[in-house]
Amino acid sequence: EVRLVESGGGLVEAGGSLRLSCQASGFTFSASYMTWIRRPPGESFERVANISPSGQTTYYADDLKGRVTISRDNAKSMLYLRLSSVKTEDTAMYHCVKGTNWAIRGQGTQVTVSS
Repeated sequence: EVRLVESGGGLVEAGGSLRLSCQASGFTFSASYMTWIRRPPGESFERVANISPSGQTTYYADDLKGRVTISRDNAKSMLYLRLSSVKTEDTAMYHCVKGTNWAIRGQGTQVTVSS
């Protein structure tokens, strides 16, 4: 059974930073493309970043480039997302996704940015 458990969210002031984590299990993490998506309040899901199985190739949403960094530790089956210089519009529930099928996602971790 695929299991994805996010953590690291919370309340952060605008301009601050935080690192989100995702513990994966139930599949071969080191062979899987991984994705972070987010859902702002009252809006649809949007892609934040992707990372290849080796971690060598990454993709970032255009409006987040320079402020987010996706990484992974295949030995620990962990996926990470670092958010820097956060803005109030970064307030959202953040989910990690196995592959690119957004239906295979964890419960999420809430990030709230205060002004």
